[in-house]
Amino acid sequence: MTQSPKISFEFFPPKTDEGRENLKNTRNQLAELNPEYFSVTFGAGGSTRNHTLETIKEIRAESRVDAAPHLSCIGSTRENIHQLLTEYQSAGVKRIVGLRGDIPEGMTDTGEFHFANELISYIRETTGDHFHIEVAAYPEMHPESNDSLTDLENFKRKVDSGANGAITQYFYNADAYFYFVEACQKMGINIPIVPGIMPITNYRQLANFSNVCGAQIPRWLDNNLQSYGDDLASIRSFGIDFVTEMCQRLLDNGAPGLHFYTLNKSEASIAIIRELNLIAS
Repeated sequence: MTQSPKISFEFFPPKTDEGRENLKNTRNQLAELNPEYFSVTFGAGGSTRNHTLETIKEIRAESRVDAAPHLSCIGSTRENIHQLLTEYQSAGVKRIVGLRGDIPEGMTDTGEFHFANELISYIRETTGDHFHIEVAAYPEMHPESNDSLTDLENFKRKVDSGANGAITQYFYNADAYFYFVEACQKMGINIPIVPGIMPITNYRQLANFSNVCGAQIPRWLDNNLQSYGDDLASIRSFGIDFVTEMCQRLLDNGAPGLHFYTLNKSEASIAIIRELNLIAS
């Protein structure tokens, strides 16, 4: 019997009452899709630390869906991280997304952890197997890496430190994912690597995100999106069709699931999942 692909959704922690109400509506809608978990991001240098913890607690109190906080180590001390791990354990959290995190502009003291594998090792040393740990993967290479082999070796260090699974940066070239997974297997990396999926609803926003995180928009796709100008309805329709087709190819060729970067919105993710026939219409 073929196992259904696992679906998960990422949110960022809201900072206003309006944002909290919007996220509550979004996660209530997405909870109907029976996802494996919701994840909540952690701002650069721990800038949203308290908001992340609050959001995780709200999800656990108000939803039947598992909640996974992102935990970034850059700019943190072992004491800071230990305190957060203790708080998450006390709150019943069993899954964490362990990351190095972005270095905020102007930061000179990057803390006691410099790489994600150091964080993963510390989590294992202090909490054993309590947490299921997801880490980040970069099919198109981390923007700070010098070459793909070095990047792959860095990823293997995270896996060897105790990661249970990985979520990729979003991409729009399925072959990049397939090549990355194959290269991982050749290095003896066998954890599930779930593709990160960014629905396309706004070209300018997507272009800005991609410039920052190093995700590539293929030239033909970029040209098509630009041709719609400010016609957001057409961009959304085209984007849903394209991303759905890519997701279907990923699943047909062995991807264990899909992790959606929602930007705290539900409509595009739901539309894609419906088109994939993963939920009833």
